[in-house]
Amino acid sequence: MSTLIGLLVLAPLLGSGVLLTGGRRLDRAGHWIGTLFAGVSFVLAVVLFAGMLGRSGENRALHSHLFSWVPVGGFRADVAFQLDQLSMTFVLLITGVGTLIHIYSIGYMEHDERRRRFFGYLNLFLAAMLLLVLADNYLLLYVGWEGVGLASYLLIGFWQHKPSAATAAKKAFIVNRVGDVGLSIAIMLMFTTFGTFAFGPVLSHVGEAKHATVTGIGFMLLLAACGKSAQVPLQSWLGDAMEGPTPVSALIHAATMVTAGVYLITRSGAIFNASPDAQMAVVTVGAVTLLFGAIVGCAKDDIKKALAGSTMSQIGYMILAAGLGPIGYVFAIMHLVTHGFFKAGLFLGAGSVMHGMNDEVDMRKYGGLRKYMPVTFVTFGLGYLAIIGFPGLSGFFSKDKIIEAAFAKGGTEGWVLGGAALLGAAITAFYMTRVMLMTFFGEERWRTTPSPDAPSAEPAAGTRGEHAVPHPHESPKSMTIPMIVLAFGSVFAGGLFSINSAFVKWLEPVTGHTEGNSPVGAGTVTAATMVVLLLGAGLAWAVYGRNPVPATAPRGSLLTRAARRDLLQDDFNHVALVLPGEYLTRGLVYLDHSVVDGVVNGTAAAVGGLSGRMRRLQNGYVRSYAVSMLGGAAVLVAATLLMRSVS
Repeated sequence: MSTLIGLLVLAPLLGSGVLLTGGRRLDRAGHWIGTLFAGVSFVLAVVLFAGMLGRSGENRALHSHLFSWVPVGGFRADVAFQLDQLSMTFVLLITGVGTLIHIYSIGYMEHDERRRRFFGYLNLFLAAMLLLVLADNYLLLYVGWEGVGLASYLLIGFWQHKPSAATAAKKAFIVNRVGDVGLSIAIMLMFTTFGTFAFGPVLSHVGEAKHATVTGIGFMLLLAACGKSAQVPLQSWLGDAMEGPTPVSALIHAATMVTAGVYLITRSGAIFNASPDAQMAVVTVGAVTLLFGAIVGCAKDDIKKALAGSTMSQIGYMILAAGLGPIGYVFAIMHLVTHGFFKAGLFLGAGSVMHGMNDEVDMRKYGGLRKYMPVTFVTFGLGYLAIIGFPGLSGFFSKDKIIEAAFAKGGTEGWVLGGAALLGAAITAFYMTRVMLMTFFGEERWRTTPSPDAPSAEPAAGTRGEHAVPHPHESPKSMTIPMIVLAFGSVFAGGLFSINSAFVKWLEPVTGHTEGNSPVGAGTVTAATMVVLLLGAGLAWAVYGRNPVPATAPRGSLLTRAARRDLLQDDFNHVALVLPGEYLTRGLVYLDHSVVDGVVNGTAAAVGGLSGRMRRLQNGYVRSYAVSMLGGAAVLVAATLLMRSVS
């Protein structure tokens, strides 16, 4: 069975190579080739999962060593894979949801001239993400980590003819590089401290390292997680990344790439367990980000950016749970999986709405679409109910467990974290109800007459048709079938995981698990969650359900205006990072021109001037040489007489 692990990565990698190097002769079949290789990887994952279920919990891990990558003296890096319960969970999510998104993309990208290349990039992303979660050492994980960054850059900027998409791709790439510096420093600290990169030796010998070193490694890993998972302070790229095609948002920014930080922290649990300071930093980042993203999501009229704020917030829940240590590791991954179903479904639903609305993304130009897009309405609605934590659906089981775990932290810290998680649940119910009401209910605000000078042609793929009158219609089956499958996951996954604590028992051999000592009972948490859910949804209905939605967003409060600008995150980055960088650059340029060039040019001028003056001594006139000789003889005679007089 271990020989199949490498094929998991090889299948999409081979598909990417074929599609990106095969040329235009593959244009007609490229989307089928990409989907086939993704499907092969999923089938292999299911076979491995079935084999893993046949073994006891302690003996389920598989290892596969391919070759020694860099054996130099005491430095050794292997290309080797580790498939345990944690990585298996991610593999199933990546390949399963990834294959559905490939199928959805067949219809969504049907008219794009570069569809073959798009599917090649999707395959490349799957291969990199699988490498990340299957690696058995941090150095190989880093290769997958960077591969995911490259693939996301290519996919976000796929429609590079749009300046906004090109800018968003560069922004995502640069911000993620900041986090990647943290991961590279952490890996260097691991090697200098433990002499290896492998998970086993590093994590088993954490207790032997100095506390300051372990804390430093923990903080650097957290920095890396903040970059990939769009957590404060490296969250600014996620909203702009919505400029990529909608399947990219579903694959990268809902189900897989943004969860890489959660995987990194959970996989490195022993490091954070040994450093309370690093663990406190993790829960703080998670709590702040879940509120930050939720507030941003409340103010966005762009349906994809509203969902991006939601993603940021839900990943914040996962990071918060992972920071709670053994109390929360299992529930962080559980919410990650359920979120992968309902958020991918929500993004695909948003893409379906855009497909029927001439690529329009402004929810103020939607309304009443449930009559025209019934399948999209039902599947999107189930995802909506799941994410707000409606009883019986997936989010109800996973998010409530995180809130319980937050209270179980105990003391003042537990009350603060639990309160933040409850507040986040209320805001989630508000902004997601707002999205549902503005999109599927109310008056049909899209029934407007285009301006006389507006172009009448349908917009090209990747552009928005603001001037064309939309004709809402249901999407083709290649798009609706994946949405239906994801809707089933949104409804049933959480309940299946909770039967006899199945998911806890599945992950416990890898992550460990403790119940904690919560001052608040599970029933009380559930009741409180239902109350805040009703309050948030009720407030959204009072604002957006009972009143007409204005065509132009009202000015709003100071907080609303700040939320529309992503709570000034770009302004902060400009002041805190860009301006100091500009001033530093200007200072270095001045130093180079005035000091470095001054010294170099001054030295050259001094040598040139001295040479010019010395050249005058060699003028070719005998009388000048005679005078020089006479002067020199006079100096020698004077010096000799002076020395004799002194002696």
